[in-house]
Amino acid sequence: MSIKKLLIIGGTGFIGKNLVIKSIESGYSVTVLSLNGAPQEPFHRAHYIKCDIRNLKDLQKNLKDNSFGYVINLGGYVDHSSFLNGGIEVIESHLIGLINILKIINWESIKRFVQVGSSDEYGNSLAPQNEKIAGLPFSPYSFGKLASTELLSMLYRSEKLPIVVVRLFLVYGPGQNIERFLPQIIKGCFSGESFSVSEGGQLRDFCYIDDITRGLLLTLSNDEATGEIFNFGSGKPVAIKNIIKTVQEVIGSGSPDFGKKPYRKNENMSLYADISKASHVLNWYPVVSLKDGINKTVAYFKE
Repeated sequence: MSIKKLLIIGGTGFIGKNLVIKSIESGYSVTVLSLNGAPQEPFHRAHYIKCDIRNLKDLQKNLKDNSFGYVINLGGYVDHSSFLNGGIEVIESHLIGLINILKIINWESIKRFVQVGSSDEYGNSLAPQNEKIAGLPFSPYSFGKLASTELLSMLYRSEKLPIVVVRLFLVYGPGQNIERFLPQIIKGCFSGESFSVSEGGQLRDFCYIDDITRGLLLTLSNDEATGEIFNFGSGKPVAIKNIIKTVQEVIGSGSPDFGKKPYRKNENMSLYADISKASHVLNWYPVVSLKDGINKTVAYFKE
C-alpha cells in the first residue's frame, strides 16, 4: 500500500488543490502539508497537516508517518523581492524547507520525489529554453528554485534518490489567486475602469492547470523520468499584450493602459519552453488551447 501513498507539500495553493483532486481520482492516498492546514473547502479524502517546513521541529512533530511512496514538492511561494527586502525568507521557503523534508522522510520507501521548479531558473537565457541550458538565477526566488534543483540532482547522482524536476512556465486556470497576472487582467477588464499594465512586449508561455496536473502525475508512473528535468509549458510563445487583448475580447470590455507599468528589473523578455523532452519521454503535451483555457478562466471569475 505504501507505493500509493503520496505526500503533496504545498497542496492548498492553486496548483496543489487541483493536484490533490486529480491524485485521489488516480488512486493515491494523499497527505497534504501546508502552512494553512486544511482549506475552507477541503477535499474530504485527503489528510491535511498544518506545518511550516522551514521549522524542523514543527515538521518532526506533525509528520508522524514519514513513509511515502511518492512526494511532490510544491512548497515555497512566488516572490521577486530583493535579497535584503524579503528575499532571504523566499530562499528559506524553498531551499531550507526542502532540506528539512529530506531529513524527515523515509528514503527507503520513496519511489519518486518530484520537485516543482520554475522557468525563472533559466534567467535571461535565450528562448526557447530547454533543459540543457545552465541555470542563471536573477533573484532570490529563482536562486532558491535552482539551488533546490541542483541539490536534488546531486542526490540522484550520488545517492540514487529517485528525483524528477519539473520546471513550470506560466500556469493558469479557474481558482488561481486573484493577485496573479491573468486574474488581475480579468478583474481589470470586468471593472470597467482603466488599469495599468506594461507595454506587453514580453513573450510568455501559458499552460492550463489540467495539463499541468496530468503531467505531474505522469512523472510518478514513468521510470524513464527518474533523474531528469522537464519543462512543462505550451511550447508556444505569446505576447503579454495579446493575452490582455484576448481577455478583452472574451469579456467584451476592458481599458488597459499599456505602458503605465514599467517592465520588471532583469525581466527576460522572451521566456517560453521547449517541451520536446517531456513529449518524448513522458508522452506529455498540452491539450487545452489558450483560447479555451482563457474562456474557462473568465467564466470562473465571472461567477
